[in-house]
Amino acid sequence: MANLILLNKPFNVLCQFTDNEGRDTLANYVTTPGFYPAGRLDYDSEGLLLLTDSGELQTRIADPQHKMVKTYWVQVEGCPSEDALRQLTNGVVLKDGPTRPAKVAIIGQPEVWERHPPIRQRKNDVTTWLEISISEGRNRQVRRMTAHIGHPTLRLIRAAIGNWKISDVPQPGDLVQLSVNLPASTPKSSRGRRPPHSHKRKPRGSAHRRR
Repeated sequence: MANLILLNKPFNVLCQFTDNEGRDTLANYVTTPGFYPAGRLDYDSEGLLLLTDSGELQTRIADPQHKMVKTYWVQVEGCPSEDALRQLTNGVVLKDGPTRPAKVAIIGQPEVWERHPPIRQRKNDVTTWLEISISEGRNRQVRRMTAHIGHPTLRLIRAAIGNWKISDVPQPGDLVQLSVNLPASTPKSSRGRRPPHSHKRKPRGSAHRRR
């Protein structure tokens, strides 16, 4: 078992517990000692952040090799065309290489809290909400993806990480603590390999080596 905190990280909160510049940090929301973020969420992004006291669980959530899906609600400038959305779905080439294919859909404005301060928007500007699901976590990746197709991100809310959802902590600053089972892991040496046949290889010494 491991302990997990689901936090709705407010806008303009650093995803760390200290700051030399006096900015708002996680210390103002998470007071239970021994918990650390499993992955990050940008200072100017909002929504679901997971923290845990288990190094193993932290790795399983944050490490891209485990491909845990993260879903975002993204308000962008303009209205992306089908071709632009197809680019995101297939993967776009950023400065640090091509992205994995994503799931992308236009959605209605989600029922979420008002942001303070609100986005900068002129009265007649058109904006669109997208739901984007990815299985990697590069620095400011979603923002760079939407900028690549010519529709900069105005607001970004992380709505889900795996099976954990923002609906469990519906307001900024809300948190809930859970006890969860650690996911079973598969040794790297055995992934994709057939087990050796015992009649073809004899163990060395008196004890069998565990494969």
